Amino acid sequence: MKTASAIPRREALRRISGGALLALGLWPGALSLKAKAGEPGAFKFIVVNDTHYLSPDCGQWLEVVIARMKSEGAEFCLHCGDLTEKGTHSDLAATRDLFKTLGLPTYVQIGNHDYLTQTDREAYEEMFPSRLNYGFEHRGWQFVGLDSTEGLRYEKTSIQPATRRWVEENAGKLDAAKPTVLFTHFPMGEGVKYRPNGTDDMLERFKPVNLRGVFCGHYHAFTLRQRGEAFAVTNRCCALKRNNHDGSSGKGYFVAEARDGAVTYRFVEVDIPDKLKVVAGETKKPATNAPAAPPKAQ
Repeated sequence: MKTASAIPRREALRRISGGALLALGLWPGALSLKAKAGEPGAFKFIVVNDTHYLSPDCGQWLEVVIARMKSEGAEFCLHCGDLTEKGTHSDLAATRDLFKTLGLPTYVQIGNHDYLTQTDREAYEEMFPSRLNYGFEHRGWQFVGLDSTEGLRYEKTSIQPATRRWVEENAGKLDAAKPTVLFTHFPMGEGVKYRPNGTDDMLERFKPVNLRGVFCGHYHAFTLRQRGEAFAVTNRCCALKRNNHDGSSGKGYFVAEARDGAVTYRFVEVDIPDKLKVVAGETKKPATNAPAAPPKAQ
């Protein structure tokens, strides 16, 4: 009788989907390359999502948010999409100009609300050229922005061919030893609401990479898929006139810190000024079943 041979660990990991690896904490690049990553230098960065700029009132709110961001000691900002509510040229320009006042490099990603129509994102591309699928390096870390949108659609979406091609052509060019962060609009964590079809196939391409974290937006709630050192996370929105999907009332952003080859983050809640609370609908009674606030650090 033939005895079953054990599957080598490397082969076993190869057969598991990217989303499942994140959930199990078995990201192969992170496991095999941790010792090689070294200490590239600690730094902080801001991650914000779903600002949904709609009117001058939203601009006043974002001025308050940005003033708070300036106190964080961050070196750059990631925006995970839905900069605006309607994707108009004027609203995208206003949002761009507001984030210029932050005084830091701001790397944005497109959200479904940043389209004017199902196929028209010309205003976004004019205001934020070369900000669909792209990457940059900072202090020995690699950051990759991915377009996970399908026009205006907010659910039952798929990763589009242009993004799949870009990932196929560029993921292999990343330095496998350097710690890496992905940021995109739609959730990448396994089982999270609104996760696009094709996410696992896309994440497969990043298996050899020393992936540390994936920051996402779209689902206005704190979600985390992590069992080890690589995580996928969504956050509450930072919009004046949009609500959180989890029924919570807090609005804000993450302050992330890269240190010792890992990323930690904490949620910063920004209070809405009294003069804007009626505009924001803050006079409504908060949902009684709202979950606890995201942890201050991970």
